[in-house]
This record gives sequence, C-alpha cells and structure tokens, in this order.
Amino acid sequence: MKAVVILVLTLLLGGKSVAQTFTVVELNCENLFDCKHDSLKQDEEWLPDGKRHWTPARYWRKLRHVGQEILSCQQEGFPDLVALVEVENDSCLFDLTRRSLLRNAGYAYLMTQSPDVRGIDVALLYQPSTFRPLCYDYLGVTPLEGMRPTRDVLYVQGETVQHDTLHVFVVHAPSRFGGERKSRPNRQLIADRIAASMQQLKDNAKVIVCGDFNDTAKDPAMCYLEQCGLYNVTASATGCHGKAKGTYRYQGRWQSIDHVLVSKELKDAVEETCINDAPFLLEEDKKYGGEKPLRTFNGYRYQRGFSDHLPLVVRFRYPASL
Repeated sequence: MKAVVILVLTLLLGGKSVAQTFTVVELNCENLFDCKHDSLKQDEEWLPDGKRHWTPARYWRKLRHVGQEILSCQQEGFPDLVALVEVENDSCLFDLTRRSLLRNAGYAYLMTQSPDVRGIDVALLYQPSTFRPLCYDYLGVTPLEGMRPTRDVLYVQGETVQHDTLHVFVVHAPSRFGGERKSRPNRQLIADRIAASMQQLKDNAKVIVCGDFNDTAKDPAMCYLEQCGLYNVTASATGCHGKAKGTYRYQGRWQSIDHVLVSKELKDAVEETCINDAPFLLEEDKKYGGEKPLRTFNGYRYQRGFSDHLPLVVRFRYPASL
C-alpha cells in the first residue's frame, strides 16, 4: 500500500473540434529504484549487494515491465498523461522514457525531489503533442510530530492541444505504517494540501485528483476531498478483463486505494474508468484463492513481476463541438 497521485485537469468546453479522448493513467510502480547508492537517502537495500540483490539485470527488467504496463493501457496510441508513484530519481525516468519499451512513445517528464527518507518520488509523463507544460512546482507537506518526511505534491500547469488549461497534481500519500487509525492524520495532511491548492484555482476549474491515497473511498481523507467538491469517479472501477475488483489485493481481499476524483465541471466528461487487469499482470493467489497482482517481490523473494498495484485508467471525452 503505497502511493498517491493527484491530477487536476482543466478542460475548457467551447469552440469547434472533432470528438476524441484524453487518457490519464495512474500507476504505483512498486519501487522503481536504480542500482546506485544515493548517499543522502536510505536506499541500501536496492543495491547489487543489498538485501534485494537489485542488479542491473533486474533493474532493466523492471523498466521493461513498467513500459509494458503503460503500453497495455491503450489499444491505439499512448496515454496522454501517466502519473507514476515510487520512482527514485531522474535517471530512472530517463532510462524509462529513452531506453526502454517506451523509447518510441515520445514521452517527456517532470518529477519531484522530495525529503522522503528512502528517496522515492512522484512523476508525470506527458505527450508533448497533446500537453505542453507552462509551469510546475513542488508542494511540500510539513510532517506532524513523530511523522517521517513524506513526498511533495507535484504541481504542473499546462496546455492541451485544444489550448485548454490543464492543472496536474501528482501525490503519494503516507502509508498505513503503524496502523490505519494512528497514521490517519498523516494522510489528512495530503487532503488538506490538495484542498488548499484547489482554493487557489478559479471557481469553474475542472479538477482531477488521481493517485494512490493509501485509503479506500470511504476513509476520512477521501470523504473530506468529496466534501470539498470532488467526485470519486473510480470508486466502483473494476478490471477491464473482469478479474480485478480493486487496484491492490491484501490478504485475499481486493481494495481500491488508487483513485481519480473530479470536480462537477468534469464529471460528465468522464467517458470510461477501469483497472488494467491484463492477464500478464496477474498471478494465482495460492493462499487465498483467485488472482492477485504479479508483483516484483513477494517479501524479499524476487519473482520477476510487475507491481503490487494495477494501473488505473480514466478516459475523458472532448466535446464534439468546442
């Protein structure tokens, strides 16, 4: 249970254009680390001589798998925006977008440089042909007493090919380490930061909040965001292949801790929401029955998988006439 991504999307509805979709994908990569030590971070277990024996061969396989996950989210072309969680640094993103299966997809990217002690950050891949960043910022979150430093919120303001303004927030909320109730205030900090940022937008802003919140739709932080005027359009999302009933599986139970929430101005523009549960992303759950995400590690046992989360996909419909 790890991460969170927040996307705030402004799609202006006016003018003349051909109807089309704008696809947003959110994916918790499950520890996309390189094999090099960052002396300022606690990344020792992700080194060739570390506990996980994270060798170059395993790293490049991981990049290939992340690329496969993203490509499988769209039958034709590529998703317009891909919000990634649990990415260590710029080197990983450069290798992902320039030297992996995504090298011909044309993605550019932005990412945070957060105070997270392990060194994991959030990032946004974007298609320059459909989205042009205008500015970006890191929104820091001051930890509560006894709370470890957490990830910054990545804010990107950009313009779509239709010259619509797009605001993107990518967030990784604190985990439930120490228990759900005890850690609840930590995740509320993220919700408060999002709400404060939304107040600075125009009243008619079209907003999407997307990511791994480490909370279900009924937990307090998520309910608070809905009280702030957002709608959780993926609360009932299921697998497009009919397998997954959530983005994450814990002790045999599917949970959705990745979400996409939108403002009322965008709710009717959502054409489709689904979880990418392609067969190659799943494995048999021998302990509890059914299937579960085929993750990279099961504990410390390397199993050549993809991620402990499944990708969440949302398609927005541009109006037939702008």
